[in-house]
Amino acid sequence: MGLSWDDFRLVRAIADRGGLTPAAVALGINHSTAFRRLAAIEAALDARLFERHRSGYVPTLAGEAVASVAARMEEDVARVTREVAGRAQAPAGELRVTAAASFVSTMLMPLFAGFRARYPQVRIEIVAAETALNLSRRDADVAIRASASAPPNLVGRRIAEIAWAVYGRAEDGPDLAGRDWVSPDESVAGDMIARFVRARAAPERIVLRINTVQGLAEAVEAGIGIGPLPCIQGDTRSGLMRLGGIEPEIASSLWLLTHPELRQAPRVRAFMDYAADRLVALRPLIEGRTR
Repeated sequence: MGLSWDDFRLVRAIADRGGLTPAAVALGINHSTAFRRLAAIEAALDARLFERHRSGYVPTLAGEAVASVAARMEEDVARVTREVAGRAQAPAGELRVTAAASFVSTMLMPLFAGFRARYPQVRIEIVAAETALNLSRRDADVAIRASASAPPNLVGRRIAEIAWAVYGRAEDGPDLAGRDWVSPDESVAGDMIARFVRARAAPERIVLRINTVQGLAEAVEAGIGIGPLPCIQGDTRSGLMRLGGIEPEIASSLWLLTHPELRQAPRVRAFMDYAADRLVALRPLIEGRTR
């Protein structure tokens, strides 16, 4: 008959501990069971595995060979167990992240690159959208979102306050009088930014409207007009300058959010932790405290 894994474990336990009783205790069996099993193993192998002395059990050459094989088997079992557990817990699979296009271009692409380098088994799908996707319907796994407050059905953390200011091309100077303006349309930030522009510019001076913050920044950079931009957009474009201070009335918060049912998924948990660390490091730029 062949030996089972438990048979190998018993032989190794006796060899390591020098006796039946301590081996039985280590394996959680009684002395008589250990005695019967050892006798059955020796009968199956037709070989004596231990010399019985008053001082204990001493393995024979055959016993040492079986104990050696048992040690290697135990190491292999432990290694496979660790590998399987590691694969089950390691971040892997597809991760869908939604964020505004302006965030993706200015601060998120390097973050995604760093995350991929650390977790190569995760494949990222980016949904660049100014409107908020529904995480409850699993339109995305993680949202990096500008909002005054977090939706009550999502979990995550507030990263920073998003500072805004009015920008224009540096070559055009700081004077605001008689300037044309560019503005986001009502779909951006719930019309808050568009109202800000309407309060400062006559209708005929608002010469361009666009539905993305990214496009707004490009319009200002092209010299079409002046306009409000997040400081992380305006301050990172060398050709632009602030035409005044930070505008608190159009500030919002940057949130890193996921659905409660997803937050313990390895790929989501790993991304939330990694992204939070990297985004917090950018807080001075997001809050307009550094150029």
